[in-house]
Amino acid sequence: MTAVPPARPTALSLVGAGILFLLYPVVRPYSDETSAAGAQAMASSAWMAAHLFAVAGFILLTLGLLGLYLVLGQRLALRAAITAWIGVGLTLPYYGAEMFGLNVIAGRAVRDRDASLLQLADQFRYGPAAITMFGAGLVLLAVGAVMAAVAVWRSGALPRWSSVPLAAGFVLFLPQFFGTPALRMAHGALIAVGGVWLGLALWRARRAPFPQTAEWTGDQEGSNASAKPRRASSIEPSPDRR
Repeated sequence: MTAVPPARPTALSLVGAGILFLLYPVVRPYSDETSAAGAQAMASSAWMAAHLFAVAGFILLTLGLLGLYLVLGQRLALRAAITAWIGVGLTLPYYGAEMFGLNVIAGRAVRDRDASLLQLADQFRYGPAAITMFGAGLVLLAVGAVMAAVAVWRSGALPRWSSVPLAAGFVLFLPQFFGTPALRMAHGALIAVGGVWLGLALWRARRAPFPQTAEWTGDQEGSNASAKPRRASSIEPSPDRR
């Protein structure tokens, strides 16, 4: 038995994403963002680092979902990856503005000792185009994560529950912004648990003794014309499904 080639890189991507999404709320400074203290928080290197962790986490997540499709070979897993990619594409511009734009505005507010400059933050955060893109992106990301969880559940190749915490974390990604710092950190921990759990399940995945690259549907005993190839998972069913 040998490890499935895409499984371990996929595992590393998902574990890395989970850890980064935990670091994001833990490192991020929290303060009244209309005050001088809020300006200092957003102008800090911790603000930049926290949002950079989130951006890197999104990138690793998309790579992990692609790898999950390569391991499971299911159309649903492919749809999940594509949906999540679109969601991340719509989400990252907002994070870029938070990371770079707000840092510059806050830095100017600190230098000029003028906290009123922070009003610009809400103008961009809640602008119609920005908030629509951001909200749509996170909704699509949540849909993609749920689709991936369903693909894992149906596959029989990995423990059924291994993808549920990660999916739950991304379903809650948008609501958690309205929570307290402690709640946001707990949410980061949920995603970390989900990424590590699914990553470990993939790391331990084993190749079947005689792996098939495709399985056939249709009446193979009759006409070959009615037979259609369908890609099959290249790993054995997990112990809880056998």
